[in-house]
Amino acid sequence: MFHKDVLPNGVRVITEEIEHVRSVAIGLWVGAGSRDEREGFEGISHFIEHMFFKGTSRRSARDLAEALEAVGGQLNAFTTKEYTCFYAKVLDEDLDLAIDVLSDMFFHSRFDGKELEKEKKVVIEEIKMYEDSPDELIHDLFSEYVWNDHPLGKPILGTEESIRALNRDKILQYLSQHYAPDNLVVAVAGNIQHDAVLRKLSGLYGTFKRGGRRVLEGTPAGQTVARFVAKDTEQMHLILGVPGLGQDDPDIYPMLVFNSVLGGGLSSRLFQGIREQRGLAYSVYSYHSTYVDTGLFAVYAGTSPDNTSEVVECILSEVLNMKHQGISAEELERTKAQIKGGLYLGLESVSSRMSRLGKTELTYNRVLTPEEVVEKLEKVTLADVLRVIGRLWQKDKVSLAMIGRTGHEVDPAEIFAKVGWE
Repeated sequence: MFHKDVLPNGVRVITEEIEHVRSVAIGLWVGAGSRDEREGFEGISHFIEHMFFKGTSRRSARDLAEALEAVGGQLNAFTTKEYTCFYAKVLDEDLDLAIDVLSDMFFHSRFDGKELEKEKKVVIEEIKMYEDSPDELIHDLFSEYVWNDHPLGKPILGTEESIRALNRDKILQYLSQHYAPDNLVVAVAGNIQHDAVLRKLSGLYGTFKRGGRRVLEGTPAGQTVARFVAKDTEQMHLILGVPGLGQDDPDIYPMLVFNSVLGGGLSSRLFQGIREQRGLAYSVYSYHSTYVDTGLFAVYAGTSPDNTSEVVECILSEVLNMKHQGISAEELERTKAQIKGGLYLGLESVSSRMSRLGKTELTYNRVLTPEEVVEKLEKVTLADVLRVIGRLWQKDKVSLAMIGRTGHEVDPAEIFAKVGWE
């Protein structure tokens, strides 16, 4: 059972009491990600995440690192395209310490000039490391190509040039606009008492004032592309994909079923066909990235350059087959059970429960309960799945991105013709 309260200034506090554990997870969920960054501010959301750990008016960077580790706790953060989360996990007896540390970071980070310049170097090294990992880089490139100049297509880390251009004034300006009460959710799950937690958080978060509720740039129109990036790699890394669904789209649940059957696990059609039966790839999978108003449905594979054309053909052939035939009743029931099992197993962790509270409240403006998800999932029919495949995987919307050795790129039009996709 969860509780929700809205503080006088608009901060939302969501808690879930779990009496049978000794741990507590708490997260500060801020509606600020790379999608919110205008020109000249690229990468600032992620950079601020780093800077929150570099010292406050009360604690040095080392003090912040040691504060929760000293009691066996964890302190971390992450940034996405649409939000940033700072979180901690501790024993229930150390919750006050976790709240104090996170609040100190949120309100009193110093953004010291020397630390700022030092952290620029760290983030630039992170960008270089990412660029040296083509199996990760390909996903960013794909979204960049499909969404062209829209902020959703920009890399979360920014670029080396944009990071070098950041300064303290830009950070403070971004904080004042986006780290606002209406844009903050504090989520807590574990062995707690809601009223006690609410009193503590109200005193810390109930009166501060900054900015206002965010205004997102319009939905990206998207474009269909076939792009190749030459890189001296042992494998060809490729993504085939199409525009996807926003978080409130009614077809989200049949899409989840389709994704799972196509490439969502070891028993999926792509994994069995491309890896187990043909031995063409070690890693092959499909996924759907869901955002407030849009999404991307993609299939990734890493294969030997000489096998590129065959792998693309296998992927398009399988999708075409499913587009015409749908999935079987057995696959439908097995996949529903698989998704439901994964959902409930994830709830064994207080961190997962906290994340569900914070993420769904921030993005849906309400808590999306597991029971609600399962209820909607159970209503998915074979006809629903067939319809969503046809809706998403249209020939004129399929894009292809590749990273690998020159001379092994493929023309998707030739593969379409080969598999008979009209």
